[in-house]
Amino acid sequence: MSTLTKRNLIADITNKLSHRELTQTLVTEIVDQFMDSVTEQLCLGEKVIIRNFGVFQVSEIKAKVGRNPRNPSKAIHIPACAVVKFKPGKELKEKVSQTLPIIREKKA
Repeated sequence: MSTLTKRNLIADITNKLSHRELTQTLVTEIVDQFMDSVTEQLCLGEKVIIRNFGVFQVSEIKAKVGRNPRNPSKAIHIPACAVVKFKPGKELKEKVSQTLPIIREKKA
């Protein structure tokens, strides 16, 4: 099973749009700007909605007390933090739901 990296994504976009004479440098700038824009909006506490793909939003995880498995008698304070949550869109859910046979085949 291979992983889609940023480098692979840029190469894939460049290849698919080669008829438009896009260079990898230009595609890299576009992808970087996209990621910077998404990150900036999330840091401002805004939702990022990409139609037919999904919604990114920041949620708060409240502070809690945890336990160290190696020393369960000692309590550890875990501070509150902000995390990014992703909710897939309808179209993405439908496409991914059709991949179950492929996933099972790769596991076998």
